[in-house]
Amino acid sequence: MWHKQKLVPFEGPIFKKVIQLIEYYIEQGILISGERLLSERELAKQLQVNRSTIVHALDFLTERGVLIRKRGSGTYVNNQKWGMQVYSTINWRLPGHFFYQNKQTLYQQKIDKLRNSKTQLYDLANGDLPTDLIPKLQLPNISSHELVMHEKQSDQLQLGLPSLKEQIVHYMKVCFAMQVDSDEILITSGTQQSLFLITQGLLKPGDAIGIESPSYFYSLPLFQAAGLRLYGIECDAQGIMLESLKKVVEQHQVKWLFLNPVFQNPMGFVMSDKRKKRILDFCRSQCIGIVEDDAYSNLAFSDNLAISPIKKFDNNDQVIYLGSLSKYIGRNIRIGWMIAPRAVIENLAKIRQHIDSGLSILPQLLAEQYLQNHYLAHQQLLREKLKYRSEQLMNWLNTKFNGEITYQPSLGGFHLYANLPVTNTAQELMFLNHLLSQGIIVAQGSDFGDSLGKVRLSYGHFIQNLI
Repeated sequence: MWHKQKLVPFEGPIFKKVIQLIEYYIEQGILISGERLLSERELAKQLQVNRSTIVHALDFLTERGVLIRKRGSGTYVNNQKWGMQVYSTINWRLPGHFFYQNKQTLYQQKIDKLRNSKTQLYDLANGDLPTDLIPKLQLPNISSHELVMHEKQSDQLQLGLPSLKEQIVHYMKVCFAMQVDSDEILITSGTQQSLFLITQGLLKPGDAIGIESPSYFYSLPLFQAAGLRLYGIECDAQGIMLESLKKVVEQHQVKWLFLNPVFQNPMGFVMSDKRKKRILDFCRSQCIGIVEDDAYSNLAFSDNLAISPIKKFDNNDQVIYLGSLSKYIGRNIRIGWMIAPRAVIENLAKIRQHIDSGLSILPQLLAEQYLQNHYLAHQQLLREKLKYRSEQLMNWLNTKFNGEITYQPSLGGFHLYANLPVTNTAQELMFLNHLLSQGIIVAQGSDFGDSLGKVRLSYGHFIQNLI
């Protein structure tokens, strides 16, 4: 495995050849996540190079987060994304798992086998709106000729359909008592597109960003595809902890903070207004921008929760707010919006225009219909249905597992984050398989950068009388 001839196919100085060889072994699965490498002395001996060359190569890969050095233990292949920087442009020769370093687990293999066998499954790992809760929307009375004319005007509508933007202004005022200027709204095809545009327009390879730990942001490949480093901020029941944020900022030059403060995915917490203001003040003092993803805030199960966005307290154009309708009307009508200074959204709109030539008019018209005629009644229905299903799920867990699975009751949104009674990976797999025997699929905490024994259950897809 390790000998001088293996370096021949690679180009550049010897230390770069060593780097490329290690990366090749990782991409081919010869070195797997968490595996320990030979010692520096032994690697130098087998590759017939100087030890200083090996140290240089390992230092480079450690700095990028591909490897982890453990004092007194050795050098290991990183098994998580925290702190890792991969290439900022895709090398099409590499298989997809090089970017994820996350081979399919035995649990995932078993799920695939059950799916293929047509076994009845209840996919509580699915974070999308259940189909039975998607509203029935009708297109406005508009001719195909008018649609074509709208599409022809796409260059003039780079920021989005003006009538939809006015509906969003009204929506933000009614829901959050926020005054928003329609000129500071960019319509997008959802949060993923907004995040992609931000990574392309406001960040550069090697930049450090902070996210909640755990967080659904951790599972998104677009951050690593852009060559960014992720650093986790510890959370409590009110969101990220200021002391943890300060510690990460001291250790790394964090450029932006990506937050999901209301019914956070996966933990479900709601950040208090006091905490929002403290985080905002600290980030301002450190010149750190905030990207706020607000996917669930109108799905509160009670009226006394702090669902106001951080953006509401922002007086210095420090926060980029991302709204979306995917959790209310389904993911197939891909519409979201970004609220940011006009200069920022115009720049990001130009980037999008170069990439995909604009935004389709049809989903914008459907979103406009929803915000104009349906959202008040439909979101009330969603709150009632989701609260009922969350209670069903908690009752089922309590009855079926006698309190062994613990959790904090959901306050709103889609998810219940739970703790399994396990202390090692074998016990965790056994418990996951037991849930699977009941037809229940869950999302593992490791998908969100969390530790052993954590699972996310999306109760929208839980129907107790079918279990």
